[in-house]
Amino acid sequence: MRRFLAIAIPVFALGFVCGAAAWYLFSPLIIDEVVSEELPAGLVVTEVASGQFRDADRAHRGTGNAQLLETGTGAHLLRFTEFEVTNGPDLEVWLVAEPDPQTSGDVTASQWLSLGQLKGNVGDQTYVIPEGTDISAYGSVVIWCQQFSVLFSPATLEFATEG
Repeated sequence: MRRFLAIAIPVFALGFVCGAAAWYLFSPLIIDEVVSEELPAGLVVTEVASGQFRDADRAHRGTGNAQLLETGTGAHLLRFTEFEVTNGPDLEVWLVAEPDPQTSGDVTASQWLSLGQLKGNVGDQTYVIPEGTDISAYGSVVIWCQQFSVLFSPATLEFATEG
């Protein structure tokens, strides 16, 4: 009986740890986090720039719209609409100076600003850009996996021209 327990307990513990790690890494691939945020009623905004999310590669896919908005008070917001991206662990929203990042190396070689954790991999959502940020210094928005330093989906920003 002792010999059985000496083998069974470590095998069970190892199986539990491996199973938990596999669930952590692979469950985001099959479970979507859906959000549906609306802009506050009566909030006056002007579109400063916009872009379309695209696939980073065959495994990391993204679609939808990114908009840089300016409120009547001069604050800046980043808004995603009709948004969907491959889910993954530790996804963040970054503004990146590189206007057309093709690889993870393009992102890390550029100046970037994290706007925090991605609220959901599907649905409309809004992020506040810190006060004092020079938004003209950023050419794209990316969905970034912080844990593994992987580009999931970029959107090149086209700034509106006044005229």
